[in-house]
Amino acid sequence: MKQPWYHRFRQTLAREARWLTPGLGVKRWLLVILLGTTLVGLGFGVLLVDIYRSALDTWWLPIVAVLSLSFLERPLRALIFGGVGLGLILLGTWGLNRTLLRPFVRPGRPILDAVSAYRRRDRGPRVVVIGGGTGLSALLRGLKAYSNNITAIVTVADDGGSSGELRRSMGVLPPGDIRNCLAALSDDEELLTQLFQYRFGSAAGVGGHSLGNLLITALAEITGSFEQGVAESGRVLAIRGQVLPSTLHDVRLVADVVDESEQSVLVKGESEIPKVRGRIRRVWLEPNNPLAYPPALQAILAAELIVIGPGSLFTSILPNLLVHDLTAAILSSRAVKLYVCNVANEPGETDGFRCEDYVRVLQQHVGENLFDLVLCNNQFSARLPDGVEWVKFDPQMSGIYVADLADEQQGWRHDSAKLARTIMDLFYERTGPLNRQSGEE
Repeated sequence: MKQPWYHRFRQTLAREARWLTPGLGVKRWLLVILLGTTLVGLGFGVLLVDIYRSALDTWWLPIVAVLSLSFLERPLRALIFGGVGLGLILLGTWGLNRTLLRPFVRPGRPILDAVSAYRRRDRGPRVVVIGGGTGLSALLRGLKAYSNNITAIVTVADDGGSSGELRRSMGVLPPGDIRNCLAALSDDEELLTQLFQYRFGSAAGVGGHSLGNLLITALAEITGSFEQGVAESGRVLAIRGQVLPSTLHDVRLVADVVDESEQSVLVKGESEIPKVRGRIRRVWLEPNNPLAYPPALQAILAAELIVIGPGSLFTSILPNLLVHDLTAAILSSRAVKLYVCNVANEPGETDGFRCEDYVRVLQQHVGENLFDLVLCNNQFSARLPDGVEWVKFDPQMSGIYVADLADEQQGWRHDSAKLARTIMDLFYERTGPLNRQSGEE
């Protein structure tokens, strides 16, 4: 049944009145427009008074009297003219905003919702996320709904696949993890981002490279530096935030692995480490003391929230923390510091690990406890692939917060929305959740 016109009018009025919601930054400019219009109106008023007085002895005095509503009391006339003028100002401002903003708003999404969401994200906390791989991309995809002030600091120790080939043949830092983070932070993860992530087949003549890797490499050549090429790629994708390498040095990850025969094996190369079945005792970088990328240090020191992980413990997380300047900056930062433990163990790297084992390995390599809180999943109902196992936890472990973080379709991965929502809730609660436990093993 069709609603009466006055109901529809009231709903429209209530919807449009949301433009006056605090924090949108609209009311101040409306006041400026109103002040300017008042001054213009005052000038016209002076002119009209002069015309009215000069019309006293002319035949068109009655016309002027009717148009100026002189037959009404002056307060009522002021109210009528003021109300009509204010209505026209609001109508013109509303129409102008719709016209100017329409190219930047997705179809079917109200302009007010787009403006409100942008303002909310623009005031969001300064977040630094450290890691690499698909885990970091999943986290960024969720966090960008809460803040535009996100910095992803990514490892450059990757030497496998397309990234490794470009690293060896072109002499650039590996772009793969950086490409994934750029795509995750993109404002529109549809056609352009899919194009950025597109990987050519081996028969295409470009060796199975992804278009994004080639674009970053090309921009690095054009701009003269890898970091500038990454920044320009971010502008192409209109990302929310920035993606920075942890270091600009050409580092290689080296691991001391105890194999199945209990022999110590030295494995060089991030892509080679998971191939050696055994227990990883220690990893380090060569050269062993690379300098951190200065903007990454600045982002850490200015951050309000630092999130480390999720991602492969030895090949994505530790290569960042082994850049000693970065670790020192994290320790010096006053930000809230969280470590996000993986949902499932990675075969060949963390077989049989529990949440406390992840934290222990990090402390052994870094030498100190970096975190205010450790975040771990407690939802184990999804089905995992053969050979993959859940990361369990000790409920008595200090500084742990557990929640349902697993993706319902791919249970070995984090759900972007769940993880981001939990992290932001913890951030806004500050120290409240430190004594909170939820769920059991």
